Amino acid sequence: MNKLSNLTFIGTFKKIYLIFFGSLFYHYNFPNELRKMVSQFHTLLDVGCGSRSPIKDFSKNMSTVGIDAFQSSIDISKKENIHNEYFLMNMLDIEKKFKFKTFECVLLCDALEHVTFSEGEQLLKKAEAIASKRVVVFTPNGFISQNPYEENPFQIHKSGWTVNDMKKRGYSVIGINGWKPLRSEGAQIRFRPRFLWKNISLITQILFARHFPKTAFQILCFKNIEN
Repeated sequence: MNKLSNLTFIGTFKKIYLIFFGSLFYHYNFPNELRKMVSQFHTLLDVGCGSRSPIKDFSKNMSTVGIDAFQSSIDISKKENIHNEYFLMNMLDIEKKFKFKTFECVLLCDALEHVTFSEGEQLLKKAEAIASKRVVVFTPNGFISQNPYEENPFQIHKSGWTVNDMKKRGYSVIGINGWKPLRSEGAQIRFRPRFLWKNISLITQILFARHFPKTAFQILCFKNIEN
């Protein structure tokens, strides 16, 4: 088989693969899982919103506030018009800015691991006081090392949170991004060819990682707040 025929075969295989499995993978991917978890609420506080919050595809249907400690991240997010309002602030000070039960939902997406464990415990309590209906947390499953990048010193990881850590605090947990050994820092696929291993990771997400979160690379957690 010559090079052109080989490329044609690979392209055709990818198209067929996506037709049969694309919708199934979409159903179980992180953005869709998050959408199902938060999109029913009218107001949301995005703690440590970063430059490209994963709620960007549906935030127009909600009233949202983003907070972050890095000005460049807020500037990028503003250009994307993700949130209605922004505040440059340390997320550990949210109780000083937002009152009790101010938002229906408080989201900490890739935020909890950027503070120490004891600070994180306090941050969860503050989030649970500000939320009137639900707190949602997305974080690596256990400690994953990460150094600062994009000139953002706040990107360093200081703690790791396990399924047991979250469950004993009253959170329900699902696994995200497939079997943990297949990914590394930044949730990047470890092995090549990445197309193949990415799809193997997606298959493990569907088969077991979602339902057995201790096996997953990341965890998506939620706690319903009792009024």
